[in-house]
Amino acid sequence: MKVIIFGAAGNVGSRIVNEALARGHQVSAVVRKVEQLEKLPAQVQGVIGDAQDASDVAKFTAGYDLVISAVRPPSGEEQLLVPITQSILEGAGQSNVRVLVVGGAASLRIPGQTDTTVLTAENFLPDAVKPIATACFAQHQAVEKVTETAWAYLSPPAMLVPGVRTGNYRLGSDELLYDDAGNSQISMEDFAVVLLDEGETPAHHQMRFTAAN
Repeated sequence: MKVIIFGAAGNVGSRIVNEALARGHQVSAVVRKVEQLEKLPAQVQGVIGDAQDASDVAKFTAGYDLVISAVRPPSGEEQLLVPITQSILEGAGQSNVRVLVVGGAASLRIPGQTDTTVLTAENFLPDAVKPIATACFAQHQAVEKVTETAWAYLSPPAMLVPGVRTGNYRLGSDELLYDDAGNSQISMEDFAVVLLDEGETPAHHQMRFTAAN
């Protein structure tokens, strides 16, 4: 496949790049700054562009098989997440390319609590992550309103951390996943596996899903 990734220089994005390359895909990456190009593997075609400009996105994504949005705004600019995501979806829709969105866990329901989400659960989130969690909650709501573009939205579990690639994971839909020991976690490496598996064999169409180790 020809895959183009927004946010490829980030913690999750860089692992998605590595997973896509390991699978033999042709990978391009759109980054905001020249210095971010230096973080990309030599096999990746880097492009400097504005993900907030849907016409730019349409131009960059034309001719690709898959778009992956792994964008995370800098601290203090979390409010940009929704318009950036909307722009990527709009532009990719113009070029008729499917989008996989790296989302957040904020909108996942707490098991056994129908009306309580990760964001609204009392004392669940540390104050430091509430701004990005709030943005991710709004992002999920915005993505679900999109009908003209093919998309899937992947929410991580409570903890998305650097680790090892095992290739093993469990899938869910709208509830936070826990293992038998009470952990809700997946490595960034395995998260990339989930995303590329979905890219190669689409199973979620205009819907959200989640995964955990």
